[in-house]
Amino acid sequence: MAPPAPEPRGGAAVPKLGILMLDTRFPRIVGDIGNAATFDHGVLYATVHGASPQRVVRERDASLLQPFIDAGRSLVRDGATAVTTSCGFLVLFQRELQAALPVPVWTSSLLLLPELQDALPAGRRVGVVTADAASLAADHLRCAGASADTPIEGLAPGCTLQRTLLNDEPQLDVDAARHATVEAAQRLVARHPEVAAIVLECTNLPPYADAVRTATGRPVHGITDLIARRLPMSAAMKEPRT
Repeated sequence: MAPPAPEPRGGAAVPKLGILMLDTRFPRIVGDIGNAATFDHGVLYATVHGASPQRVVRERDASLLQPFIDAGRSLVRDGATAVTTSCGFLVLFQRELQAALPVPVWTSSLLLLPELQDALPAGRRVGVVTADAASLAADHLRCAGASADTPIEGLAPGCTLQRTLLNDEPQLDVDAARHATVEAAQRLVARHPEVAAIVLECTNLPPYADAVRTATGRPVHGITDLIARRLPMSAAMKEPRT
């Protein structure tokens, strides 16, 4: 059974972020979207029961869409002024969730790809580090408005961090996780030297962003960076209706 979602911080803060969580038990350290201490503003959590990493990432279970919509509506009723998710692969639900909810919806850090790419000079590209390169496909990128040939590199298949995340194991080796994330980023820039900026697809990787930045010399962007850019704008929106 998954542990209860973390208690929100700063309950009186506006705007307030709603976070749709996969049903997981693996540890979520500071910097992870599932740890409320990551944020200095109000956050609300709703776990979508049965939405395991396997069902979302590898099985692409479309039957989970309605439970995500229902949980998103619950977050809006509770005061969320914007909604995001704890898994970048949920970008496949971006259009449907945005249509169903009366507040901004940001399913994935992959949504940053178009604006970051537009800011780069000709010949430079944005690359992606993902939890599972075998599962991240062209339709995920298209749903984010990004090019289908965006450079992608994944965690080493079967590495400790990937097993923790995709198999939902109860232990997290932080040092090994940092090392695995840095190695993936280094492979990305070695194979694609034109990559001038990196997006971390997985919401569990931002705790290691500084290490990736240091190792690659590239700016690194994750879901928390997207939230920092876009959440303040949601405060200007009229109060949502349910």
